[in-house]
Amino acid sequence: MAEILGVLFDKDGTLFDFKATWQRWTLGFLTDLSGGDAAKRRALAKAVGFNADTCKFERDSLVVAGTPADIAEALLPHLPGQGREGFISYANQAAARATMIEACPLRPLLRGLSARGLALGVATNDAEAPARAHLRSTGIEDVFDFIAGFDSGFGAKPAPGMCKAFASRTSLKSDQIVMVGDSRHDLLAGRSAGMKTVAVLTGMAKASELEQFADAVLPHVGHLPAWIEAQMPVDLPLKSAHKSSGSEVRQAPV
Repeated sequence: MAEILGVLFDKDGTLFDFKATWQRWTLGFLTDLSGGDAAKRRALAKAVGFNADTCKFERDSLVVAGTPADIAEALLPHLPGQGREGFISYANQAAARATMIEACPLRPLLRGLSARGLALGVATNDAEAPARAHLRSTGIEDVFDFIAGFDSGFGAKPAPGMCKAFASRTSLKSDQIVMVGDSRHDLLAGRSAGMKTVAVLTGMAKASELEQFADAVLPHVGHLPAWIEAQMPVDLPLKSAHKSSGSEVRQAPV
């Protein structure tokens, strides 16, 4: 097995808890778009797989793995007079102001991985500008060697473009990198690029939906150092920056 030298993270649902971060924000965003019209808000919510009455996402919500362009295509039929590019710009600016809820304490985790010599990156289907704003707001933007969104020129997941770009940027072989994500899109992108894949359960998907695409399923990214250490040669211990809560790591079929 090749030594792990790089980690590429998804953002929402991976670095940040998806429900805790985006459910309340989405309700407020749709309320603003609807001008307070409850029927219009329900129609907008239904278009993206969100229940405005319960403030919860459907499991297959477009918001979970879709790009801002995908979301715009779903919402614009309900917003006559709105242009595509103008709406995407408005949505990105609004999303950049969202309060991000970390899946675990991220800065010590990431600094520990970086101190071990691992190259770190983010590949998100969000736009790059709000993604950088989110990473900056939680004090972790500077830890990453590579940050790409759907609009960064490498395509969107599940296509492997962002994964391949990270490998090229860091001069690593694909099998030296692990892609970490909370959705099938993330894991399929990593596998298509020839990377190892690890799923986390801080998004919308259940372990049973992800394990066939992952080398392991972890409760959250705080468990990643222990998993990486277990893959390393015995003479290359990883100094874990985040103590595991003791939850079991589920090894998934490869």
